Amino acid sequence: MDFRRLWLADAVNQVGTRMTFLAAPLLAVLYLNASTFEVALVRTCETLGWLLFGLLAGAWVDRTRCRPVLVITDVGRAILMLTVPLAAVFGVLTLWQLYVVVFLVGVLTVFFDVAHQSYLPRLVPADQLVDANAKLAANASVAAVAGASTGGYLVQLLTAPFVFAFDALTFLWSALWVRAIRHREPPVAPAPDRHLGREITEGVRYVFRHPVLRSLTMSTATIVLGQAGGMGVSMVFLVRDIGLSAGVIGLLGTVGLLGALLASAVTRRLVARLGQARVLLWGVFLLGLAFLAQAFTTPGWGLVWWVASGFVSSFCIIATNVVMMTIRQTVCAPELLGRVNATMELTVWSVMSVGSLLGGVLGTWAGTRVTLLVSGAVSCLAVGWLLARRTEIVGAAR
Repeated sequence: MDFRRLWLADAVNQVGTRMTFLAAPLLAVLYLNASTFEVALVRTCETLGWLLFGLLAGAWVDRTRCRPVLVITDVGRAILMLTVPLAAVFGVLTLWQLYVVVFLVGVLTVFFDVAHQSYLPRLVPADQLVDANAKLAANASVAAVAGASTGGYLVQLLTAPFVFAFDALTFLWSALWVRAIRHREPPVAPAPDRHLGREITEGVRYVFRHPVLRSLTMSTATIVLGQAGGMGVSMVFLVRDIGLSAGVIGLLGTVGLLGALLASAVTRRLVARLGQARVLLWGVFLLGLAFLAQAFTTPGWGLVWWVASGFVSSFCIIATNVVMMTIRQTVCAPELLGRVNATMELTVWSVMSVGSLLGGVLGTWAGTRVTLLVSGAVSCLAVGWLLARRTEIVGAAR
């Protein structure tokens, strides 16, 4: 019952977040007339919080109960989101306000995500983690479909600023359901000589000295570096180079992201049949190829490249995320899980900030299509990190 409440909170939260993920760059492009670099900077602000506060969040979450952190950060994000439509109503919305809002929401999301990932092993038994992670991944895949289509249509119908109001409501929904969870975490006993700096250092060393966690971190970071570079220019590419409307972009996202829905339904069976290691290796390999395929998109029938890329990449993202998260939660010492989650996520999200910024620079200098091609090629290198530690990964995934 308590996991069901967490699942319900996550389900609607994910939809709203996906809608804003689409609406924020469209707001910059269509409402605020931002340049290619300025649009990419929106993505950078969304992820900058990990670079500044990621390690601190991990050490702090290991010292406290996770449930109150989830509730407080949900309410805070809802309040911040509501400032965007309010500013639009009074005609004072600016690009700088958008940067500030997405940055502060991103900071709260850092604490939310670390607490959420650390909370699940405290809420469900270890032998149910794969199933629980798969169900949460199903939320992400449904949200990817519903959020992309609904967000696109709402941007076209209501204009982008007012999509932020919907996301604020989803954060409040999440806070109410998390608060309804009856399970109470035991208090965390403080170490007599605890020191924040030493605790952060301990988490970082644990990740990068552990062969499996290190290879998972570096592989994911490589994928995200390429993905972020492409995403930094993707809206400009689709709107200005391909000539698509917000509604069509939302529809393309819906068709392509059906792969995520399929992955959430079959990942458990794939893992049972092939094993976690094979699902992970093949998923990362195909994911790089899918991102590379985006660069071949053209108007008309050439949109098939974008749709096929979205389908395959979404499938692989869900499948590999379920396996990676389960391996992480299984091999990590419980008292270090918050710091390990934060260290790994910090690496990934910091790379995302750099990738989106580099994507904007490269897009301005060489064009959006070249940027997508280079970004896809970078993502293809990610599987090399896993192949280098294949034996250890197979052992950890049993």
